[in-house]
Amino acid sequence: MVTHNRRMANSRSGDSVLERVLRILEAFDTSAPSLTVGALARRADLPQATAYRLVDTMVRHGFLDRSFDGRIRPGLRLWELVTRCYPARDLHDAALPFLQDVQSVVEQHTQLAVLRDGEVLVLERLSSPHSVVNQASVAFRMGVHETSMGMAMLALSSQEAQERYLSEHKDADALFPGGLRRALAEVRARGYASLDGFQDAGTTGIAVPVLGRTKHAVAAIGVVVPTGTTPHAIIAVLRAAARGIARATDEDSASSFNEN
Repeated sequence: MVTHNRRMANSRSGDSVLERVLRILEAFDTSAPSLTVGALARRADLPQATAYRLVDTMVRHGFLDRSFDGRIRPGLRLWELVTRCYPARDLHDAALPFLQDVQSVVEQHTQLAVLRDGEVLVLERLSSPHSVVNQASVAFRMGVHETSMGMAMLALSSQEAQERYLSEHKDADALFPGGLRRALAEVRARGYASLDGFQDAGTTGIAVPVLGRTKHAVAAIGVVVPTGTTPHAIIAVLRAAARGIARATDEDSASSFNEN
């Protein structure tokens, strides 16, 4: 009861300091990499006085940075902590040489991703100067059925995970001839996913799953190339890379970062 009263004294809404700090951090995204304190307070749904106080503390500890014009952005201290111990580091490090091999062949965009919270989370992206447009970037999230990497992973996920996704995204059926279930079955049969223009016009995403010992996808490796590119050689290279990543990565550490 004492803890509850103390929390209520700090916030009229009853939320804890930690919850308010998290809302501040989650207020930043690709469309708003830096914010004024006023805008940050609005996006985090905090009183301005509370936002100023928390921001000052977080800046002192390096979790936020304040620029010369007063705008706030996530601080390097966050990057340091995450880089040292994030759960997908083993997967990323094991996959990187294979991503580099693929990139040396396609010379466009080569990406590694996992499923997280019902979305595709990009862990790495390698690009060439002349690459086609690509919205994805490291730590970027995309819809599962809107990307070749998401389709490759979902098609080789557990039946339970697939059914849950299908039940939650019935509107996705309109995007695929015969519906999403049929599209996933075709990906499973082929062993790869290919989507034309789902993210950007004139581009094609091609991806294959990285399978764990249970034969469920623990990640996906994919490329984004100009639409019309002959896919056969690319698919062969992606499959070889996926097998290499699977051998180099311990399934327990990889699957702990994915949803199957």
